[in-house]
Amino acid sequence: MAPSRSATEAAGSAEFVSRTATAINGFLGCSQGRPWNPTFKKVLESVRNRLYSLTAMEIAMQTLCEKVTEHAAKLPEGAPISAKELLHLGSRAAVDQALSRLARRGTLLRVRCGVYVKPIETRFGKRAPSVAQTVSAFGRARGETIVRHGSAAANAMGLTTQVPIRTIYLTSGPSSSLKIGSQTVELKHASSKQLSAPNEPAGEAIRAMIYLGPSHVRRVLEKLSETEIQKVMSLRPMLPTPLAAEVSAYANHA
Repeated sequence: MAPSRSATEAAGSAEFVSRTATAINGFLGCSQGRPWNPTFKKVLESVRNRLYSLTAMEIAMQTLCEKVTEHAAKLPEGAPISAKELLHLGSRAAVDQALSRLARRGTLLRVRCGVYVKPIETRFGKRAPSVAQTVSAFGRARGETIVRHGSAAANAMGLTTQVPIRTIYLTSGPSSSLKIGSQTVELKHASSKQLSAPNEPAGEAIRAMIYLGPSHVRRVLEKLSETEIQKVMSLRPMLPTPLAAEVSAYANHA
């Protein structure tokens, strides 16, 4: 991966600082034996030492940024990156600074406080990772169950032509949000019944039924295979009573 303009500028700044410090050091060395104002000499030595220190810190930060970038490059699309998983590379403060710097450069995208993802390189330029993959990876990393909202499930099943205006997912974790590119994704805490059978057609059907209401149960079930209908039947104890009653009525008349 070619270094970014910001990285090149940072390297140039570090080189300038290093050369300035070396020049001051050379000036002090060539002036041995000459009468000096003690205060002026002390100031020069202090400036030189500070510049050398800044150079070392900048080089260390550049190296850390490169290591973080290499780590991110190996991750699948949408995988979250946080400081806690990178503490083998440096201190928490240094890693936080590196992540922030890479986000300013555009090497990483900040999706929420302390969480980043890598952008996807295409022949047309960079783009944000897909919402579905980012949300799924975020859930796995946090040990949370995250599924599509019932409105999105109903739309995907062809039960409604209304496209949800907001992108909402249901989660077993606390409510929060993610900023994925230009899109804000809402994560809403939901009960276990709304999170049944994650990533399965039966689960999508249940969430669509909860969103559409009992009068649409037959329409939803008619979209499923017999195997998936049986899966929904087995999950009746998890359903609200009105939905469970409609599912049972469908089974009795099927």
